[in-house]
Amino acid sequence: MNTLIGKHISLRAIEPSDLDFLYQIENNESNWTVSNIQKPFSKFLLQQYLENAQQDIYEAKQLRLIIFENSSQISIGMIDLFDFEPKHRRVGIGILICPEFENKGHATEALELLINYTFIHLDVHQIYANITEDNKKSIALFEKCGFKKIGIKKDWLFIDGAYKNELLYQQINE
Repeated sequence: MNTLIGKHISLRAIEPSDLDFLYQIENNESNWTVSNIQKPFSKFLLQQYLENAQQDIYEAKQLRLIIFENSSQISIGMIDLFDFEPKHRRVGIGILICPEFENKGHATEALELLINYTFIHLDVHQIYANITEDNKKSIALFEKCGFKKIGIKKDWLFIDGAYKNELLYQQINE
């Protein structure tokens, strides 16, 4: 897969030229709670990641794609598949849109593109997402795209001195 093209945005494989964009996103502390990161990344570490990012999803068990606007060609976020389990035909999904590009429908379009790719080309039976109970934007996004809440992990994450529940959302390819 090179690029998944949508009406307003497209998804493309990560490139070496994305180093500065990744550095900005990964080192923004406000993103750490959703990505479960606890420390900044050096450019050296991210460069190593980029050198290995071209591994097949069957080898790496994950896939990160850059979301970019078709009109401006600007990178506006990332969408990930993780914990890919070909035997059980399931995969986790996560998405991050830069704040200045939120509320424009880009996340919905990106999620729909990757769901279709995942069900059709990876022959996945189910996709799941882990969302903190207070992340109302993500809950609305995933529900809009057909995900159903199937469980609550009580006191699952310890963030800023308090426990948070994490919701488990799932979409099954019928």
